[in-house]
Amino acid sequence: MRDMSVVDYDPGWLKAAETEIALLRAVLGDRIVRAHHIGSTAVPGLAAKPVIDICLEVRGLERLDDCDDAMRAIGYEPRGEFGIPGRRYYPKGDEVRTHHVHAYIDGDPHIEAHLAFRDYLRAHPDIAADYAQIKREGAKEYRHDPDGYCAFKDRFVTKTVADALAWARRRAGES
Repeated sequence: MRDMSVVDYDPGWLKAAETEIALLRAVLGDRIVRAHHIGSTAVPGLAAKPVIDICLEVRGLERLDDCDDAMRAIGYEPRGEFGIPGRRYYPKGDEVRTHHVHAYIDGDPHIEAHLAFRDYLRAHPDIAADYAQIKREGAKEYRHDPDGYCAFKDRFVTKTVADALAWARRRAGES
C-alpha cells in the first residue's frame, strides 16, 4: 500500500533530479528536447512527498514508446497516457515511489502549466506555505489513498495553476 507521507523539504532533491535527468538523457538520447524538474520537490522550502517529478519535452510520443523496454531497464513502468491524453507517464518504484516522469510532445500546453505552477510557487512563498499545509492535511487524512490525497488537493491546485498561468503570461508579456 503506497504511503502519502509529506516530509520537510530536502535540498538533496535538486541533485537527485539532476542525476535522474542525466540518466534519462543517456537512455532516451535525442528523443528529449528539454527536461525539467517539476512538482513540489522542485520548490525550495516546500514540504512534499519525497518523489521527484520530471517533465520531458520529447520529439515524438511514438519514438518514446519505442523505448519502453529501456525505461523498464532503469526501473520505470510505462503506463501510457494514464488519464491524460498526449502524455506518457512512467512511475519508478512500486509501493515506494522515487520518481515520476511525465512526457509530452514539445509544445504541449501541459508543459507550460507544470512550469508555471512550479515557478509561481517559487516566487510566492506564502502560497507555497498554504500548499504545504494542504498537502500535510491531505497526507494525514488519506495516508494510504493516493486518489483521495489528489482529490483533497485538487481545488487548490486547479486555482493555483490558473493563477500561475496568468502570472507567467503577464511576465512573458513584460519581457
